[in-house]
Amino acid sequence: MQRLKVIPQSVTAQLAARHQPSGLNSRFNGGQLAFADYVAHHRQMIAQARAASGASRLEKIVDGNAPFELHPTPASPSGREKPYRRGVLLTHGLTDSPYFMRHLAAFFQEHGFRVMAVLLPGHGTQPGDLLDVSWQEWARALDYGTNSLAAEVDEVYLAGYSTGGALSVYQSLRDNRVRGLFLFSPAFRISARARLATLHKIYSWLIPSAKWLDIMPDRDIYKYESFPKNAAAQTYTLTKILDAQLQQRALNIPVFAAASCDDTTVYTAATVKFMAQMHHPSSKLVLYSTDAENAPPGMPAEKLEMVNSVFPAQKILSSAHTAIVLPAEDAHYGAAGDYSNCVHYYPADIEKYHACNSGDVLQGEISEANLNAGTLRRLMYNPNFAALKISMKKFIDDLP
Repeated sequence: MQRLKVIPQSVTAQLAARHQPSGLNSRFNGGQLAFADYVAHHRQMIAQARAASGASRLEKIVDGNAPFELHPTPASPSGREKPYRRGVLLTHGLTDSPYFMRHLAAFFQEHGFRVMAVLLPGHGTQPGDLLDVSWQEWARALDYGTNSLAAEVDEVYLAGYSTGGALSVYQSLRDNRVRGLFLFSPAFRISARARLATLHKIYSWLIPSAKWLDIMPDRDIYKYESFPKNAAAQTYTLTKILDAQLQQRALNIPVFAAASCDDTTVYTAATVKFMAQMHHPSSKLVLYSTDAENAPPGMPAEKLEMVNSVFPAQKILSSAHTAIVLPAEDAHYGAAGDYSNCVHYYPADIEKYHACNSGDVLQGEISEANLNAGTLRRLMYNPNFAALKISMKKFIDDLP
């Protein structure tokens, strides 16, 4: 997710076919399919929606955007009544894709988990498919994935990034089969202005661009850069419903969370508050900060791991909402990756947009302080990813 902002009038002419619904992907399309068939169906859907990308790129696009599954290594423990002991359902964030969960999936597979990753409706095809989607359709995808996983494993865990984290908590509140949670930059609270994003419906039939917060080039093959107002409004509604449910019912399952104090997409204070209320002794919060010596108030020390997010030699000023679940080695978003997140300069400052995409620039969250420091690329990888895996492994080892 991104902060709300006004689209300059000059951008309105850039609406294209990708800014219209494809007709393929605004509703959950899983039904009673076996998970392997669900994956195959969505791979075919993505290939159809993005056929114009060309054959040379299409396989890569489909692989990154499609749901997927991994089986644990043969040496992993078997289940008592099911084929596998533990399984985890991975859910990506808003405007993202399952690509963002690939490295986490490999980690869980290595440690004996059966892995399934869903594709949220509206994602993976074209940004216009988020114009009419509802958060309930996203929840249906998680419910389907949880049921599919529960058929094969004794212990069900959910892992979600950003909006996927909020959806994972929502599922856990209504499903007693969920034994624990892994949350990364969870979207527990976003700007109240997102609630106003639905007001465009009054006049957007006259001005189609009014449906959009951002109209961007959409260069990234695994994440939408264009951002419709409906997506923000649906996430805001989800967070309000989730907050009301958490006030009525406490979770008593182990929760592992990782977040950045520098996050400008979601309010990290809401994550700290949530984790402070998780009373299971195994629960743990890894918190990235430019001031790692000072812990946030209200968080028990035994549940908290503070991590420094500043790497001067790498020109990294801070962590970011987008810089939690991917390692520096990632071929697309990593330190030497083929994509740079510079859309915060587009279209207002094209010169900086090009400099950001091509130069050796600063990296970090797109905060005011960081933007004032010089040309800034939004950090898309976690320099501490190896350490994060160690913390996750300890959490898994301590599970009941």
